[in-house]
Amino acid sequence: MILVESVLGNAREPSWKTRLAGMSVDLLRLDQWEAQKSRLRKATEGGLELALSLERHTTLHDGDVLLVDEEESRAVVVALHLKEVMVVELAALRDKTPSEIIGVAVELGHALGNQHWPAVVKGTRVLVPLTVDRKVMASVMKTHALKGIRCEFVPGEEVIPHLAPHEARRLFGGADATPHSHVPEHVPHDGSGTTGRRKT
Repeated sequence: MILVESVLGNAREPSWKTRLAGMSVDLLRLDQWEAQKSRLRKATEGGLELALSLERHTTLHDGDVLLVDEEESRAVVVALHLKEVMVVELAALRDKTPSEIIGVAVELGHALGNQHWPAVVKGTRVLVPLTVDRKVMASVMKTHALKGIRCEFVPGEEVIPHLAPHEARRLFGGADATPHSHVPEHVPHDGSGTTGRRKT
C-alpha cells in the first residue's frame, strides 16, 4: 500500500508531458463520486494499491499525477470519468420584465425540484448533473416549455474547472443516488403487486 498525500501536477501541463514521455503510465480510474473524496483506497489498473490522504476539499481532476517512480520509470495518473451536465442558459431573460423573469425562475425551480435534480447557478447558467438518461432530462425540459431559455448537454470535464469545491460536490458527488420516486402514503395497494405512483 502506497500513501499519496498530494497531487504532483497534471499530465496535460507541458512540463509534465515532457517528464512523463517514455514512462509507463498506470491509471487510477475514478468516477465522479470518488474524485470528491480526500480519503480513498483503490488499486490502479496495474494493481498498485494506493491510499489517498489528501487535504480536505481536494478535488481530483483528469490527468492529475499522484506518483512518479523515476527508477521504475513509472507514473500513476488519474483517469476521471465525469457524466454530462445539462446547462440551462437564462441569458435571454435579461430583456424580460421582472415579473416575467420571476415567473420563469419559479417554473424552472419547480421543474428541477419536482425531479429532485441538484443544481448549481453560475451567472446566467443553471448546471444540472445527468442523473437519468439524457433523453429523459431533455423530455422533461421540453414538456415544461419554459420560454426564453435553452438547454444543452456538455461534458462534465468542461464544467468542473469553473466550479468551487462545494459546487463540484453538489454536481458530481453521488449524483447517481439522486433520483427517486414519490409514493404517496395514502394510495392503497391495488392488488397488482405494485403501489400507485404519482406522476412527476
